[in-house]
Amino acid sequence: MMQRNLMGRGLLIAALLVVGLAVAVPANATLFTLTSDHCTGGCGTPPFGTVDVTQTGTTVNVDVHLFSPNFFVKTGSVDFQAFKFNATGVVLGDITVDAHVPALVADTGAFNGDGTGTFAFGIICNVCGNGASDIFNTAIIFHVANATIAEVTAPNAAGNIFVADIISCNVEQCGSGNGTGNTGPVDVTGAAVPEPATMLLLGSGLLGLALVNRKRLVKTA
Repeated sequence: MMQRNLMGRGLLIAALLVVGLAVAVPANATLFTLTSDHCTGGCGTPPFGTVDVTQTGTTVNVDVHLFSPNFFVKTGSVDFQAFKFNATGVVLGDITVDAHVPALVADTGAFNGDGTGTFAFGIICNVCGNGASDIFNTAIIFHVANATIAEVTAPNAAGNIFVADIISCNVEQCGSGNGTGNTGPVDVTGAAVPEPATMLLLGSGLLGLALVNRKRLVKTA
């Protein structure tokens, strides 16, 4: 009887843990890679960075990270936007950008300056000079309210999902780096990779509970 009670208690705790972990970890998380190179002369070997998209409630969070030696740059080839994207049923007021140095803001328009298709939204550094005068490589993080991942990641007519304007830094231009020194757009095309964080946490938690419950049963046997 005692063994049955312990087993029942263990199963109840496991069920509660599943619920708790499912709430604590984003239900949807998708990782995209910037691999398509449209830089004049080429920006080197891809991937150039990642775009991590997660859903929290009714808000989509976007984290754009570049790999070394790549930096965000401001050129006309990407309509002077650091990053471009589309979003269905979204207005400019739905987009908030995390504090950043240099300061970044959301922008909207018909952005198609780089030949990668038309985009309706961008993240721009209004205080940055054009060209490589104010490059930066700290991540761009912004949030889109009242949206889903599907609404923020649908490809445009050219098949592209996101575009970043980068410079592949070398020592002569940036003081460090072994890049090509070229600038231009790089984009995300094709399918994304679902992040396995939720499943890994659930599996680890349930395995831990199973081991604890087994120890208790052994002691009472």
